[in-house]
Amino acid sequence: MPVISPSGTSPEITFSKDKLNDYVFRTSFIDPFQGTVAANFATKEIKAKSAAIYIDSASDYSKGLAAAFKEQFEKNGGKIVAEEAYIAKDTDFRSTLTRLKSAKPDFIFLPGYYEEAGLIVKQARETGLDVPFMGGDGWDSPKLVEIAGAKALNNTFITNHYSSGDPDEKIQNFVSAFKAKYKDKSPDAFNALGYDTGYFLADAIKRAGSADSEKIKEALEKTADLELVTGTFTLDEKHNPIKSATILEFKEGKQVFNTKINP
Repeated sequence: MPVISPSGTSPEITFSKDKLNDYVFRTSFIDPFQGTVAANFATKEIKAKSAAIYIDSASDYSKGLAAAFKEQFEKNGGKIVAEEAYIAKDTDFRSTLTRLKSAKPDFIFLPGYYEEAGLIVKQARETGLDVPFMGGDGWDSPKLVEIAGAKALNNTFITNHYSSGDPDEKIQNFVSAFKAKYKDKSPDAFNALGYDTGYFLADAIKRAGSADSEKIKEALEKTADLELVTGTFTLDEKHNPIKSATILEFKEGKQVFNTKINP
């Protein structure tokens, strides 16, 4: 029976121990892609020549993004000047942030979740650490602004699956329809991925011409150039979608569409 995840970003969900999980698919991009996109953004858009990495040592998600970021950042000619770690549920990060500040990085990559990321950014600004911070989709929660404060989040960025502020016509049609149905609520990335997952499956069933699970699985594998809200994607040999990533910037507590990075 085919299984499709709209939000599972670990590479091992579809491919583990050198073996393809034949019936498992996803509509989200994988963690290493986010780290690579963040490194390219840091070097090419921010023009950072040095960076620090601050990870959640207990999170495979955080470590996966960090490893990909480091590899690509150094490949781009950048230098990693500091690497630090925290543990989920920590609340005081000041001593570590002081060490990061002394390393004088141009940029800090913080691939964690919003609970700790919000506190870290808040405390970083309080210690005078004003360089750009960047995280992944784990930052994507309205509670981030409540925790960090709108001002502290200025000059911070995240990679995400889509932005409701993207001017693309297909995205704006989706946003308008969602707001009409859900009382003017703006759809987040998980809403968009869930929507796309339904269409991904429906497209495969239509092409399979059958409700047979084996035929649907084969059709899913052959998906190519499927136009969805979170991007036009083709499935690769590891059942991962090849598609663009969106960069969002925080401005006075609001997520603002910055740019879209193609694979």
